[in-house]
Amino acid sequence: MRIAVFWYFASKFFSPKKPVDPSNLISNLFQKGEPLDMWLYLSEHQRFNDFGNEASLVWHETNIPYATWGPESTRTLSLDYHPSDTLKNNGSLYAHVFFARSGYPPDPNDPEYQPQAAFGRTHPVVKYLPKSRSDKRKSLLGNSKDGEVFEPEPQVADDTEADSKDEGPVEWISYWKPNITINLVEDFTRYAHNAVPPNIAPCILQFFTLFSFHISITVV
Repeated sequence: MRIAVFWYFASKFFSPKKPVDPSNLISNLFQKGEPLDMWLYLSEHQRFNDFGNEASLVWHETNIPYATWGPESTRTLSLDYHPSDTLKNNGSLYAHVFFARSGYPPDPNDPEYQPQAAFGRTHPVVKYLPKSRSDKRKSLLGNSKDGEVFEPEPQVADDTEADSKDEGPVEWISYWKPNITINLVEDFTRYAHNAVPPNIAPCILQFFTLFSFHISITVV
């Protein structure tokens, strides 16, 4: 009985692993050098489906070679953006970026849309931080006149200051991000379903190549 149990565990842990069926491996949906089109929309809504709104489409590129290095893989754009009253009053703004095989639309409602031919991501263009505060204290070093109060340059409060009860309630405001850089990272590794690294598991269905797409936005 002991020999049978020992043989079972030995064969379980020390026997060579069976090769994985190639049909069960997860692989990249796109081929090296395949042309892609890109769309970038700016919207005050976190969820986006208004693909027909030309006013929201601020950047469109075509025939971007996938997984290749060179000038044709780098695109840049500078634009002036006129924020709405809502955005001026602490509103939110999001960049919705979509890629698709050349000739395919990114809109899921389009009759020619193919789920495995397009992908997209959403990224906030503004970041909320505690409002900066001026440091109002009296100088005790004798370098000011009559106990004059000095006000150095205001500093953005960190998380510790934001949680401090002594300072009272903290006002959070939105800070504009003037630059948007889009990097697509390639990975042509073929993974088994149970062997995907946890750091890339959320994005395993789509692997991207490393491009540099840069947009500079000026608020007017």
